[in-house]
Amino acid sequence: MSDVLNLPAEARERAGKGASRALRRDGRTPAVIYGGKEAPVQIHVEEKELVKQLMTGHFFNSIVELAVGGKTIKTLAKDVAFHPVTDRPLHADFLRLTGDSKIEVQVPVVFVNEDASPGLKKGGVLNIVRHELELVCPAESIPGEIQIDLTGKDVGDSIHISEVTLPKGVTSAITDRDFTIATLVAPSALKKSEGEAAEDAAGE
Repeated sequence: MSDVLNLPAEARERAGKGASRALRRDGRTPAVIYGGKEAPVQIHVEEKELVKQLMTGHFFNSIVELAVGGKTIKTLAKDVAFHPVTDRPLHADFLRLTGDSKIEVQVPVVFVNEDASPGLKKGGVLNIVRHELELVCPAESIPGEIQIDLTGKDVGDSIHISEVTLPKGVTSAITDRDFTIATLVAPSALKKSEGEAAEDAAGE
């Protein structure tokens, strides 16, 4: 399960460019909470705290609990707009989550049991095609990572999404193909030696 992040917020009384500029001058970032069959709520958050949470690396894959006026609203960060020169966050969008919400997130892939891979033991190289998986999961149970077992994997093997055991209630967002996540390939030196051996054999 991904970490739950907590972000204090305050309601925005005024909208518009002028009001937003004033907030930014005060070190605040304008934001909006939308979705969940409720009216959008205009808020602002402390810029330093938002940047701190963005730096965790899993801001967009975590539930963000926004504390607004004594009420906690569970959300998922959907977008943050940055200044093109300074990289300051200019605006943030948060999707309100309900108990039955299903959301699409990018979840990092972690490969385990490398020592049990014959291909890696003989010098093969793990060629990672996808470092993250696009998954659809319940809002209350976003996986922090997806582990992929390399036990028994040899040079020439490929790992497809169909081989991966996903947590209960979690499915791949891509359903039209059995896409490749990683392949185990021979290093160039190994390929060269195999090619020379094949040429020798052909010449005999």
